Amino acid sequence: MTDRADPWRLPIAVAQIPDTGLHRDLEADQAARVAMAEAAGLREILSASASFDVTPERGGRFRVAGHVRARIGQTCVVTLDPIENEIDEPIDLTFAPPEQIPQLADLIDDAAESEDEIPDPPEPIENGMIDLGRLATDVLFLAIDPYPRKMDAVFEPVVVAADPEDHPFAALKALQVDVKPPGGKKPGKH
Repeated sequence: MTDRADPWRLPIAVAQIPDTGLHRDLEADQAARVAMAEAAGLREILSASASFDVTPERGGRFRVAGHVRARIGQTCVVTLDPIENEIDEPIDLTFAPPEQIPQLADLIDDAAESEDEIPDPPEPIENGMIDLGRLATDVLFLAIDPYPRKMDAVFEPVVVAADPEDHPFAALKALQVDVKPPGGKKPGKH
């Protein structure tokens, strides 16, 4: 059965990661793809896979590097035709024990004040686990184009001819005081 909150899961216990690291290839099954498509508001997810290398680093931290690939079905925002898009996102993150996160975040804030490239803040290791499926899902969702359009789709607004009586001061015309004297006759000379 697929968990609705996390439909694509592959938890890895950090205590079981060898010193040489490990490699994992993931492929989302049909149930996970359907649940992810529903969560992301997509027409469908035709395929979703990920490949990760998990490497231990000093201080109980772990580096996760790899790629997330998917083929998704969306609807063109211009033509409303069904379209398919490819996603191929690289990933390179550090996971750290939760107690190290504030200290490492401070180091990143300090780096932001310098001219050096600012590293991403570390992700927390939750309950001694890194969930590679959840990570792949997050990367996939962040890579989705929120306004997909077909390659040749061009938005052409509807052009409506302006009505000369439809302008901001048209309502004032009705309030205009009639300057003609009653009876329609011009005042004559006496």
